[in-house]
Amino acid sequence: MPPTLPPPGEILDLLPDVVCVVDPQGHYLAVNAAFERLIGYRPEEVLGRRMTELIHPDDHATTAQAVQRVMEGRPLPHFRNRYVRRDGGLVDMQWSARWLPDYGVRIAVGHPVTELRDLERRLEFMAAHDPLTRLPNRHRLREELDRLLADGTRPLAVLYLDLDGFKAINDRHGHALGDQVLRETAAGLRQALRHGDFIARVGGDEFVALLPDCGHAADARAVAGMLQAALDQRQAQPSFARIGVSIGVACCPADGRDAETLLRHADADMYAAKHGRGRAAGA
Repeated sequence: MPPTLPPPGEILDLLPDVVCVVDPQGHYLAVNAAFERLIGYRPEEVLGRRMTELIHPDDHATTAQAVQRVMEGRPLPHFRNRYVRRDGGLVDMQWSARWLPDYGVRIAVGHPVTELRDLERRLEFMAAHDPLTRLPNRHRLREELDRLLADGTRPLAVLYLDLDGFKAINDRHGHALGDQVLRETAAGLRQALRHGDFIARVGGDEFVALLPDCGHAADARAVAGMLQAALDQRQAQPSFARIGVSIGVACCPADGRDAETLLRHADADMYAAKHGRGRAAGA
């Protein structure tokens, strides 16, 4: 006598991945046991509810686009969104979904990718930030600068900062102290900038600040003076080696309307300030 097969639901409950069956409007018709293990809700707590009730609000739009694609008969093998667990936590899920028109249901199979997403975020951060100071790097600076210049009408100031005497610190006291100076300088600059401003480390002892909606040189130089004062105050701390800073200024549209021109102008102004020929703070 052939063996009797268990009900399909019992087989699905053995799977480590979540299995969901929803109607065309997205109401849960069935879920397997992994749904409770991973998302925290028992089947009786979700059956009849719309799946969007459990999806993080920020992911509603992209989820709706994915659902539309599936309902058009285009299988979606790798789609991600975030579910809000019953305990309030978040779980990143990756789904494969298919619309079965003969049965009038949509089936999705998903597994958690929270650890993978955390790793991806760390890699994304590393690609866009300086590992020593954790400030944005040159690549991220260009992205932000291009974004701010995209509409062609928004005022913007660019500050180019170069530390004075930094090489001597490295030569006399070693790179460990030099690294500490860079970290503390970065922290001081970040704290001194206005809300909405942007600061990046672009070289060994070079930094660039972007000041959106600051289109006048006098205003930009006032901010440069604030940065200089913040670093001077920080140098009063015993742990901070004394250094100076030269700051060059360029304003859009007066000094240019593209990233290369503004950076070149600010760099030249900084160089003039360092050698006593500029008007920038730190000259």
